[in-house]
Amino acid sequence: MLNSSRLFKASIIQMCASTDLEDDTRRCLDLMQRAADEGAQLITLPENCVGMDQRSSPATTISLPETQHPALAAFPQFARENHVEILIGSLGIQMQDQQFNRSYFIDKQGCIKAYYDKINLFDVDLGEGQWFRESDTFTAGERAVMTPCCGGKAGMAICYDVRFPQLFRAYAQAGADILFVPAAFTKTTGKAHWHALLRARAIENGAWVIAPAQHGTAEKGCYGHSLIIDPWGEIQVECGIAEEVATTEIDLALVTQARTRVPALRNEREFRLN
Repeated sequence: MLNSSRLFKASIIQMCASTDLEDDTRRCLDLMQRAADEGAQLITLPENCVGMDQRSSPATTISLPETQHPALAAFPQFARENHVEILIGSLGIQMQDQQFNRSYFIDKQGCIKAYYDKINLFDVDLGEGQWFRESDTFTAGERAVMTPCCGGKAGMAICYDVRFPQLFRAYAQAGADILFVPAAFTKTTGKAHWHALLRARAIENGAWVIAPAQHGTAEKGCYGHSLIIDPWGEIQVECGIAEEVATTEIDLALVTQARTRVPALRNEREFRLN
């Protein structure tokens, strides 16, 4: 018999942010209310969910100090009033002369329980005039962060981090049941790699992957296709290419089941490279 305490509903919110932080915050709250009305106990938002301009090339994020950011006033209040846990995929945060691409986890009492600064910054040249240098704007994080989440443990990551499997392996080895990958993935890389990378992280670690993403309006904007993937690598819910809320049941018992069937974490051995 399944332990009901290991079951909960989670929602991924897919949206397209703008340069209007107050409007983005209101739109996020509306979508979060839809998720709460669907019974979600965990609500997850994408990377740069408040204050991102996809129309510029490269896309730009608007950063504010934590005390001035409208999302950090509104979202904890929503969590408290609706008794839900919230992942803010990320916000641009200004601290003195530095900026961080920072993700937050908020508990049911509206308290920020953890934050994570994106470690691996997106510095790439995709060709055809499409390039990104996230390090020109943001300072890279230096800490991997886990947080309690709905009776389990979650490892925090952001977007480009998904290409660095050692981060997710460390989380799984430390007991993470859930891997968060909020994103604003480009259409170019999304078409080629989004599903494959996220399914790989779920399969190799035997963990749930929850990846809320931005969609885009421009030809080279964000890819969308927000996903929740189970520990066996099966996609449980997927959004399309427009604004959407998708909700599914998470069974944390499937983590143990997957890791028992394929005990890769236990079988892993150290080695030398000659």
